[in-house]
Amino acid sequence: MKEISEFSNLQLDGDDTIDGKSRKKAYAIFDNGFLKSMNSGTVECLQQIHAYLFGGLYDFAGKIRTKTISKGGTIFCRAEYLMQNLETIEKMPETTFDEIVDKYVEMNVAHPFMEGNGRSTRIWLDLIFKKQLKMCVDWSKIDKKKYLSAMRRSVTDSSRIKSLLKPALTDRITDREIFMKGIDYSYYYEQDE
Repeated sequence: MKEISEFSNLQLDGDDTIDGKSRKKAYAIFDNGFLKSMNSGTVECLQQIHAYLFGGLYDFAGKIRTKTISKGGTIFCRAEYLMQNLETIEKMPETTFDEIVDKYVEMNVAHPFMEGNGRSTRIWLDLIFKKQLKMCVDWSKIDKKKYLSAMRRSVTDSSRIKSLLKPALTDRITDREIFMKGIDYSYYYEQDE
């Protein structure tokens, strides 16, 4: 698996890009206790995470999009149906691994923000896993290309993303290193090759 040391927080000094600034905020989110006050699995929780990561960087930080968007040939939930879909997703059960991943997949398909969905939703997913299963994802165990391919296919078949996530689960939910590596990988997944 490719090392992502070039994306580590030691290299963020002077990175004035939106991703650099937002990643600095993502590192801080673990230490400042912000995540502890979240009601995991809710749309409001996801909005709060997005607003925290991208506040001051995007004028739409934390705001549900009102335009239909697409990425790489995938059209996400049409804007006119988005609020209704988000209400449905929020009500989805999240007591088992499969239910949690299904909810994550549906939130990815909804893509509620203009930008920054993946980075926000991966933190949101980990909060649900922590609350419901006392586990989180060690994202460093998931290859970027396999993850992106599995997420694209999850629209019709979530088995591949489940097969990647399940062996990457860890009970080290309070481990700062696991969280920080997760942030590094989350941002790495969003980098163009």
